Amino acid sequence: MLYRGVSWDYITIAWTGPDGVELFCRDLRVEPENVVMLVLAWKMDAQNMGYFSADEWLRGLSQLQADSLESLRWRIDYLLALLDHPDTFKAIYRFGFDFAREKSQRSMELDTAIAMLRVLLQDRWPLCAVFLRFLAQGRYRVVNRDQWNNILDFSRVVAPDLSGYDENGAWPVMLDEFVDWRRDICSRNAALGVDTGAGMEAD
Repeated sequence: MLYRGVSWDYITIAWTGPDGVELFCRDLRVEPENVVMLVLAWKMDAQNMGYFSADEWLRGLSQLQADSLESLRWRIDYLLALLDHPDTFKAIYRFGFDFAREKSQRSMELDTAIAMLRVLLQDRWPLCAVFLRFLAQGRYRVVNRDQWNNILDFSRVVAPDLSGYDENGAWPVMLDEFVDWRRDICSRNAALGVDTGAGMEAD
């Protein structure tokens, strides 16, 4: 039986809600917000954030060939290494949209999107903090699937100084507005003699 070294509470009781996931994270020695939990959810093909069914749980551990908590800990580095493969990262990133959104909604709530983007991109995109500040200004209440997918593409092809951005490209309006907003701030700061670095949050 998979995971036989751990109390059945994980499957029979704890997996009914977020408390169980927090208990599991504590035993795994990772924070619930650690990106490795999203990678593990992807491996499980989990359907709802904060909830792992018994079937999802067993499917994921079977794929990882982990039959104890200790053996699963040993897989953490492997799970994190998957993020270094561009195609795999893209698959996990796209999985994150359906995993995190409310299933009754077609789009992701803004607060959820900001949290997910921080987990996924803060260490991979120099403009992530600036973009999240742009989102937090309230122009948008939700992020739809097309916007979500294009944010990753934008982070890969547009440089921190916004070179590589094509005004005639097919970017969602959200990203066009972000570029205009960012350029306006950079222009005003330049006029004041302030250097707006890629990772600096603008006023």
